[in-house]
Amino acid sequence: MTPSRLLDQARGLTGDQRNAFVAAYLGWAMDAFDYFLVVLVYSEIADEFKVSLTDMAFLTTATLAMRPVGAFLFGLWADRRGRRLPLMVDVLFYSLVGFACAFAPDYTVLLVLRLLYGIGMGGEWGLGAALAMEKIPPDKRGFWSGVLQGGYSLGYLLAAVAFLVIEPVFGWRGLFAFSLLPALVALWVRSRVAESEVWTSAVRQGRTPARQVFRNPAVLRRFCYLVALMTAFNWMSHGTQDVYPTFLKKGLGFSPHTAIAVAVVYNIGAMAGGMLLGAWSERLGRRRTIILAAGLGLPVVPFFALSTTLGLLMASSFLMQLCVQGAWGVIPAHLNELSPDAIRGFYPGVTYQLGNLIAALNLPIQEALAADHGYPTAIMVTVLPTLVVVVLLSAVGREAKGIRFGGPTAPTAPRAAQAGPAGP
Repeated sequence: MTPSRLLDQARGLTGDQRNAFVAAYLGWAMDAFDYFLVVLVYSEIADEFKVSLTDMAFLTTATLAMRPVGAFLFGLWADRRGRRLPLMVDVLFYSLVGFACAFAPDYTVLLVLRLLYGIGMGGEWGLGAALAMEKIPPDKRGFWSGVLQGGYSLGYLLAAVAFLVIEPVFGWRGLFAFSLLPALVALWVRSRVAESEVWTSAVRQGRTPARQVFRNPAVLRRFCYLVALMTAFNWMSHGTQDVYPTFLKKGLGFSPHTAIAVAVVYNIGAMAGGMLLGAWSERLGRRRTIILAAGLGLPVVPFFALSTTLGLLMASSFLMQLCVQGAWGVIPAHLNELSPDAIRGFYPGVTYQLGNLIAALNLPIQEALAADHGYPTAIMVTVLPTLVVVVLLSAVGREAKGIRFGGPTAPTAPRAAQAGPAGP
């Protein structure tokens, strides 16, 4: 993908399309910012609350486990009442809950708050991605899908920078208190976004309840397939990110600032990968791009897990996230293109977050393996098989690249799923 080709993909959006994309991007970035605050400081929180790292790892599990609840509730609301209002309520909800984490007196209260935060985080991605992808022109979805998913990496990057600047002065509680400000900026931007024209058109044609849509066996079969795909994707993402700062600090003895520097480097790789491979998916197709990215990640894993020098750790983690988040860059477009119009607020977000629910066991498993066999083994035995599964599941799936939302070929039946072998 040449620079001129990327610039061509980036041009041509209307003001409303840009606003919708920026709102979705900032919302997803702020979600990730607050999520990764726990990942970056959970060893520090464990010391203050006098709990084990395995117990602390359960905080991320609790957040991930509640995300399907948020996707379900906010998704149904968005399909009934539109995308705009549920998104604004969602960002306000998770902003206040994230802010309240700064004042948690003990582990139990923090756990409850992270459970609530998971509901808000679960509602964000599906609604934001649906609104953005419904407004983006079909031939530009791949590029903007990759940029949108890169908001997750930007949130991680901002969390890393905030850790370097704020944590030494105000501690981990100051980080959570600060998270309120950028989230409110996202809320302000979101308030300027118009409603989705695709949703408005669907309402005029007559809204189909979700339970009726799921009576179509093809829709239900594809839903189950996408949950399996998103389980593998989330295991791939969290398996290469969540434990890595602790691996650098506890496993290799690097300082917290060095660990954060590595996180900054690999998140730059993640954002670049999402943008580049998302754009390439317009030429290669969604499935082939995912297979390419995950396949290229396989030979990087040994360097990613077994390196001990700072230079190799930075280079291998950069390449790892280039591949992992490059594959992820396809997902906002891919899931929305495979979703029935009538339940696009519900369908992509719930499949994504049910995959997250199953993958929520990743960090406790990695910490338990690390306690017995060391972090390199824990990373190797969880990441390598996951990349293979991502390749295999993508190979047997289908895609609907470039489909026009709200049109006569909207994906409500098997004929809409194109460019793949017989499968879900």
